[in-house]
Amino acid sequence: MKLFSSYIKISFLLLLVLIVADTRAQVLHVPNYPKGYFRWPLDIQPALVANFGELRPNHYHMGLDCRTDQKQNLRVSAAADGYIAKVKIEPFGFGRCIYINHPNGLTTLYAHLNDFNPELEKYVTAAQYKQRSWRVFLDIPAAMFPVTKGQFIAYSGSTGGSEGPHVHFEIRDTKTEKVLNPLLFGFPITDDIAPDVLRLAVYDRSISVFEQSPKMYPVKKVNGAYVPVPATLICNTDKVSFAITSFDRYTGSTSRNGIFQAILYDNEIPIVGFQIDSISYDETRYLNAHIDYRMRSTGGPFVQHLSRLPGYPNGIYKIVNGDGVIRIDDDSVHKIKIEVKDAYGNTSFVQFDVKRGPDVSKKINTGPASTGSQKMFYPGNVNVFENSNISFYLPANSLYDSIHFRYSEIVPKQGNTIYQLHSPDVPVHGYFPVKIKAAIPIGLRDKVVMERYWNAKTDFAKAVPLTSWNEIGWYKASFREFGNFQLLIDTIPPNIVPVGFKDGMNMAKQNRLAFVVGDNTEEIKNFTATLDGNWLRFTNDKGRTFIYIFDERCLPGEHELKVSAEDCVGNRTEKVYHFVR
Repeated sequence: MKLFSSYIKISFLLLLVLIVADTRAQVLHVPNYPKGYFRWPLDIQPALVANFGELRPNHYHMGLDCRTDQKQNLRVSAAADGYIAKVKIEPFGFGRCIYINHPNGLTTLYAHLNDFNPELEKYVTAAQYKQRSWRVFLDIPAAMFPVTKGQFIAYSGSTGGSEGPHVHFEIRDTKTEKVLNPLLFGFPITDDIAPDVLRLAVYDRSISVFEQSPKMYPVKKVNGAYVPVPATLICNTDKVSFAITSFDRYTGSTSRNGIFQAILYDNEIPIVGFQIDSISYDETRYLNAHIDYRMRSTGGPFVQHLSRLPGYPNGIYKIVNGDGVIRIDDDSVHKIKIEVKDAYGNTSFVQFDVKRGPDVSKKINTGPASTGSQKMFYPGNVNVFENSNISFYLPANSLYDSIHFRYSEIVPKQGNTIYQLHSPDVPVHGYFPVKIKAAIPIGLRDKVVMERYWNAKTDFAKAVPLTSWNEIGWYKASFREFGNFQLLIDTIPPNIVPVGFKDGMNMAKQNRLAFVVGDNTEEIKNFTATLDGNWLRFTNDKGRTFIYIFDERCLPGEHELKVSAEDCVGNRTEKVYHFVR
């Protein structure tokens, strides 16, 4: 009988080990993307400025930033056979960008480019003149621009949202447009350095992460693992979660890049992990649920949650045995391990023990106290606030954790009432509509803008007057951050200032025309230029400066140039210049 009982126990233990091993395998599964199919897009030694999934304001970095040694106009080549499917040109973001579709169902993207190859440059310029727009997003027929692996497609640059010369490179699933981690495709980047871990954050999960400051612990390496001081954490709560500050480095580089994955274990049982193997642009703003947004927005470091917040779909998180909130509702010791990896499999560990404190009423939270009189907003709900002067609602997917919503009014000596809707240290996932009531003279109702501001940051949007019988006198606009809101009347047209150019000038020795355009609301809706009555393409890279480089559309002789700019409520400025070339 004892032998049979021992057999049952051994069988049970073996089964448990197999279950844990199988669960662990699910957490650690890495997609098997084709190795060697794509080549590096530049003809220099492969090196990175930034990697896929690196943490940025309100988004993940969605590709590789390929180093160009601080140079522009290096030759950029197609990563594999295929055809140029799209071209995008925009003032910020990608700047000048090429999409190439490949026969294996993937698309590569190349951004922040200067000139395209001559045939493509000619095609794009013709399309811009046809659409009378410098900003374009062109779908190109598949047979028009076939390319082979290594074929020259463009010159590198620093256009768009780039802060220095480099090539932004992405690999996407063509059908879903989901962006895949390029470092899983076998590019020759040498990396034998495990991720660095700087600190550990501990949260009291009986309350919202947005209404506390976590307990922060620096970590040090002991016997190959990172350990906080003290190594046993006493927490006066029955529910805790964890976050870490960690970054990765490549061999020979000092750049701090993003980590690939982190997995939380409780007593050797995998609980939850995140893995940054693929992200869509629809998902990239969920970075604000992956980090402690409140800490970062108030000047603190990035810390990455080892738990999935209530208002975050699974996304990069792989749920195994829970969402990452650990219950410590007895006197047992929880042996916690966090496994941190880069895309090449180099691994670091954080290890410590957690135990419930003697008095769970003394919370680990050190953040601001919440008052019961404030209105509660919950993730997953449509949350509404309204009174006789202001109204807004948050769609159901807007919040990542609950908050005690705060509201106040400021009545200045001059101007309209300012309404404070909470504060922007709590992130909102998408846009939400705000309606404000005000008595505006009839002739000015189409000149109303809504301003949202907090500290030095200001946003403006046209405030649309509502026309239904029960909403007369209300004005509506949409934003995606909390803050202070007010209505303003804007009757000031944009300002157009020529750069190195004046009316009647002889431009024979010049190679361009340039104008700086500004507005009191910073919202330029349209800029238009015509030369001798014909639309003229001015580029608009990185903001307010509009530039035309002389070409065959401006022949020697006398010319008349008209430029106009319009803001978001229709205020318009037009200027006329004459020059000789």
